Amino acid sequence: MASKSPMPSALSFELLARCSTTKARAANLTLPHGPVQLPLFYARCRLCLNNTYHLGLKPGQEVLDKVGGAHKLQGWNHNLLTDSGGFQMVSLLKLANITEEGVRFLSPHDGSPMLLTPEHSMSLQNSIGSDIIMQLDDVLVTTSPDAERCA
Repeated sequence: MASKSPMPSALSFELLARCSTTKARAANLTLPHGPVQLPLFYARCRLCLNNTYHLGLKPGQEVLDKVGGAHKLQGWNHNLLTDSGGFQMVSLLKLANITEEGVRFLSPHDGSPMLLTPEHSMSLQNSIGSDIIMQLDDVLVTTSPDAERCA
């Protein structure tokens, strides 16, 4: 029986450049079917996802309103879909306090507070200029110790 040589790694990531100010990166991602240059912009894509929570922090709602939304800020002339900010209830749980009113976050940038209510989420998404808006939902961690919320 012939011994098989080890398979090469299916994935590799090579960082080519990083901006010290914005933390933007340029990289090569090698996948099983070939290399991909990052950041990747899909040709003919007509829908771009924007994160409501993060855009609400930076650049912030006031800036979004002033510049005319994320379409103008990003130079994107196609559709935008926004999330509600609810996923951050789980991913940033250590920075959040969930109440009946909404979610109180502490900014990971400067520690400033943000109360994200369903109404504020909708207002932020309107300031972003979203074409498809998601309502703020109550995302539960599957290992949540809060039995009442899981019921």
